[in-house]
Amino acid sequence: MTIAKATTQKLPADRCELGEGPGYDARTDTAWWFDIVGRKLFEHRFATAGTIAHDLPRMASVVSATDDGRQVLAMEDGLYLRELSDGALALLAPLEADNPVTRSNDGRVHPSGNLWIGTMGRNAEWQAGTIYWFDGTELRPLFRKITIPNSICFSPDGRTGYFADTSLNTVWRIALDAKTGLPTGEPEVFLGEKDLPLGGHFDGSITDAGGNLWNAAWGGGAVTGYAPDGRILRTYEVPAAQTSCPAFVGPGLDRLLVTTAWQGLDAAARASDPGAGFTYVIDGGFAGRADAPLTMPPRNHTE
Repeated sequence: MTIAKATTQKLPADRCELGEGPGYDARTDTAWWFDIVGRKLFEHRFATAGTIAHDLPRMASVVSATDDGRQVLAMEDGLYLRELSDGALALLAPLEADNPVTRSNDGRVHPSGNLWIGTMGRNAEWQAGTIYWFDGTELRPLFRKITIPNSICFSPDGRTGYFADTSLNTVWRIALDAKTGLPTGEPEVFLGEKDLPLGGHFDGSITDAGGNLWNAAWGGGAVTGYAPDGRILRTYEVPAAQTSCPAFVGPGLDRLLVTTAWQGLDAAARASDPGAGFTYVIDGGFAGRADAPLTMPPRNHTE
């Protein structure tokens, strides 16, 4: 096991009960992430080192840029378009809106421009979740009976997809159609519990320019890189046990932002984990890459 050394910076932002879903907009050098339980969307501009917390009307977990300059938020009952100018939300597609048990969780845009988005029980009800594919119009179920969907990410060429069920502590990989992001094969086990250097459970993941997968280990207080053959590359410790999801940030995409959480910790556990819930940036010299924007249908000329 290789524990790598790197400077880790805590961003100036409020502590999150459940920090999740980070994304990065290279056009404005801005990072975005959520406090799912706190119903907040955070916006951090690196140029000014300032952070804004936007209140949301419902829980949200994924933010993706669109190819027409807006954002899509995965929220507890649907996928919503968000205007950057004023934060206005418009429903794009319902997401299990008729099921009060579930909410959105992990997701990411495939290189084709189509989105994978997972749902889960609000109290992690057993096998209550599903992973869906969304092309801007159609929402199609891919994998059902998922308890806590996580680690959704893709190889740079779009031919391989990854996803986890955190409750089973397993990451799967699956062959995909590079043009659509739809499966062309069956899932096979890629990583298991024995592959977590500092313990914990597989949470959010992202892939770099070389196709290596970087995973945040919930309960492990670390981010670990894995080669496409599953070989462990190196591990970075994070000053919070419940690390939740990474995102490459910076003009060179060579830094790694990591969200964390204090959800479920009692008073004693919070006291012993003072870094829990904050958001960090690791200066690890990563070879990151940007997520593709979600491809949207052409706007109506009356808009």
